[in-house]
Amino acid sequence: MESENLILSDQDYARLSMLSDQGLLRDELGKAIVVSADQVPGDVVIMNSRVTYLDHSTGLSRDIELCFPLEADIKAGKISVFSPVGTALLGLKVGQEIDWPFPNGESRRLKVMNVIHAP
Repeated sequence: MESENLILSDQDYARLSMLSDQGLLRDELGKAIVVSADQVPGDVVIMNSRVTYLDHSTGLSRDIELCFPLEADIKAGKISVFSPVGTALLGLKVGQEIDWPFPNGESRRLKVMNVIHAP
């Protein structure tokens, strides 16, 4: 996995810290640089943002919305932050890539292509 710092808003960090009992997400939160919500750059993946990412293992790009678990709806493209893709993308910026372990034992390289923050 990449060692670059992740950027999270103080609001996302607080809420995720209370919800997270998963090792990988907890590890990611521990690496995060926490800033006020108005200081998060527009090209950083935050909660409720629309994200286009490229999966290098398949060569396919996908558009998703990163959300909290109760809001997840795969048919609508809403991916939980607790999913492998959600945890991997959280806090990354456009152009950043990460190697991430998936439950089937394979590691996949994901690249953030575009981010749109919710209004």
